[in-house]
Formats: sequence, structure tokens, C-alpha cells
Amino acid sequence: MSIKEITSSPTYNPNRVLDAIIEKLQLKNDAALSRALEVAPPVISKIRHNTLPIGATILIRMHEISDFSIRELREMMAN
Repeated sequence: MSIKEITSSPTYNPNRVLDAIIEKLQLKNDAALSRALEVAPPVISKIRHNTLPIGATILIRMHEISDFSIRELREMMAN
């Protein structure tokens, strides 16, 4: 399934992924998540508000810091 197929899906919800990573890493908020992912805070905000899809680079970085598999991360987004 491509990113376009996922983001156009009515079940696409990137907040589940962001919240799961925050919980797993015991981070305080989105600002701490942005530092962990090494992205600017507005990137997290745009992902949360569905104006920016989770791209391959961020998905790989999420995998690296959280030890969730890519498949797990994609399933969290699409469920």
C-alpha cells in the first residue's frame, strides 16, 4: 500500500503512531518527540493535523528510535 493510498483512507490516523512512540519512549510531549526524531516541531504538528503525510524518511527514523517494525508503524497509521 502506498503513502497516497494510506493517507486517502478514511481510517488513516497518524496520531496513533505519534502517541505510541511518545508512550514507548516515555516522552513528555510533541516537542520532545520532534527532538527525538530530529525534525522541527511544526513537522509533528502538520502530521498530527493531517496536512503532511508520514514520509519514508520520518517512518524510518520512527523505526530507528522506537524499535517498532516498519510494518507495525504502517499498521498503526492505517487502523
